[in-house]
Amino acid sequence: MKYDKIALASLRGLALDEITKANSGHPGMALSAAPLIYTLYTRHLIADPSDPTWINRDRFILSAGHGSALLYALLHLAGYPLPMDQLKQFRALDSLCPGHPEVGLTPGVDCTSGPLGQGIAQAVGFALAESHLRALYPEGENLIDHYTYCLTGDGCLEEGVSQEAISFAGTMKLNRLILLYDRNDCTLDGPLSNSSNEDVLRRFEAEGWNTLEVEDGNDLDAIDHAITLAKTAKEKPTIILCHTVIGYGSPFAGSHVSHGKAFSPEDVVKTKENLGYPFAPFDVPAEAYMAFKLTFAERGHRARLAYEEKVASYKKNHPDTYATFLATKDNDITPFLFKSAPKYEEGFKDATRNESGALLNVVAEEVPTLFGGAADVAGSVKTAVKKFRDYSPEHPEGSNINFGIREFAMASIENGILLHKGLRTYCGCFLVFSDYMKAALRMSAMEHLPSVYLFSHDTILLGEDGMTHQPIEQITMIRTIPNFVVFRPCDAIETAAAYRSAFSSTVHPTALILSRQKLPNLKGSSFEGTLKGGYILSKEQKTPALTLIATGSEVSLALEIQSMLLADGIDTRVVSLPSTNLFDQQSKEYQEEVYGVPYEKRVFLELGKSDMLYKYAGNVFGIDRFGLSAPGEKVAEKLGYTAPLLAEKIRKLVA
Repeated sequence: MKYDKIALASLRGLALDEITKANSGHPGMALSAAPLIYTLYTRHLIADPSDPTWINRDRFILSAGHGSALLYALLHLAGYPLPMDQLKQFRALDSLCPGHPEVGLTPGVDCTSGPLGQGIAQAVGFALAESHLRALYPEGENLIDHYTYCLTGDGCLEEGVSQEAISFAGTMKLNRLILLYDRNDCTLDGPLSNSSNEDVLRRFEAEGWNTLEVEDGNDLDAIDHAITLAKTAKEKPTIILCHTVIGYGSPFAGSHVSHGKAFSPEDVVKTKENLGYPFAPFDVPAEAYMAFKLTFAERGHRARLAYEEKVASYKKNHPDTYATFLATKDNDITPFLFKSAPKYEEGFKDATRNESGALLNVVAEEVPTLFGGAADVAGSVKTAVKKFRDYSPEHPEGSNINFGIREFAMASIENGILLHKGLRTYCGCFLVFSDYMKAALRMSAMEHLPSVYLFSHDTILLGEDGMTHQPIEQITMIRTIPNFVVFRPCDAIETAAAYRSAFSSTVHPTALILSRQKLPNLKGSSFEGTLKGGYILSKEQKTPALTLIATGSEVSLALEIQSMLLADGIDTRVVSLPSTNLFDQQSKEYQEEVYGVPYEKRVFLELGKSDMLYKYAGNVFGIDRFGLSAPGEKVAEKLGYTAPLLAEKIRKLVA
């Protein structure tokens, strides 16, 4: 195209201007990867900058999020509502151009990225969502039919989560996933050879990917040809390895020095001279805008109008199906959910993981877009839905996902599915292995995603598996993530309320902490109280001498202790606090009403780290050491966590 040369130089020059003005950023990749992203947008990617959230657009994920200046420059040139004044505020306070891309902030950004490797895993989630939605609806290709592109660098492919995601994508034959690999052979500290000598293409081949290679990362026609070939792949995702030069055109070309340090004014002048770009900072020639308008913008606008015509026809032929698609496309499934607790027989007793499994099947009956699975522990965490078949390349309509032993990728993939929209997800594993998922849990909170995490085997009471499988600090870790809600229900009723809350959310993730051992339904257990995070489960007889606060399996333990203390004339209240996060959001008046006694007369019981629980009570009985391998009741006795032993300790406190 006649504008290619000046438009590509403008893309590089504008990214360099952003970094120079901010005196902060990563020029190396912005200069090396510009031809890849330029070719993708001008010749292939379908999206409409006038409607950035159009659901059938191609998705683009910048996994190497440190290259954000390049993405912002491209979005501006391509016609997204991202004015030049915002580019001039790159990395500044309240800018639409933060240091790494943030979804929901910058028009045209499909995914928050920057923590290396997670962008690849989220891209797999996008591709998985596209595949499933297309198969889920009759003639679904008329509703969802697009590609997912992801730009990665050397660093992303060194992160372990990338391998988990790559393996999963190859196994599931996600052929509409195309990975552009900016192979510039440098990381921040030096040459890539310092830390890696792998044959990347053979690695991808081994995982069932189609592999292509572009020898010159500045050859637009070669990049174009490779993307064209990738789009024809029938049963495999594709990686396109493009050999590039980090810091291309700069005095530091080919050196890791250009990775993450803004150039001096003199070096910027030299770089622009080498790029044939004699323009002042933020001065962009009209031809650069025209290059994107005549290709990307016009192609995308035509495609969206054609899609709207196709959807109008689809609505006539499949009115009920289309109504479901429309109602769920923004991840809000509240109208489909049960409104109150299911009825349980008196004396009912079961593990909350089992109740979670039963409730998940209830949700599946009401929510046709439910999609999720577990990290090879579906039988233990009870995440398999009976009416669903397994998702597979042969059955992409299947809604049970076998993630394999890939906890980190599982959570990141779930994030990608939710970012795509149109599906509601859940995923599960043992609580102790949430450690593997931490970075993705944090990402779901930052992206304001309604992810649902089902974590079972919640305490040392799981017994024989020992300290490696017995969680201690994990609940505290998850509770402290901003914009995250954690429930630890004490029985089936609280579990039902936690489900209602979790699947009603559209702006924050939720974790359910579930027991393996059976727990009784408790008199006084409250669906409505659970939705407030905490409530009075068992009142005192007259005036409370103290209040026992507990979560999960320790709530029934607190009731036992309450009876023992009452026999000694110590009037006691029991409070269930299934969600500290939601309880913290209640009014001070409500909180004090629930407590009933001053801070120093409250006792918190929870089989986990005690530190943060002192926020709620002056006395805490937790577990601040690793567990033991033995039957659960023996472990509890050894660690002093039985009703008689705890009651004796509390008597001493009262005395």
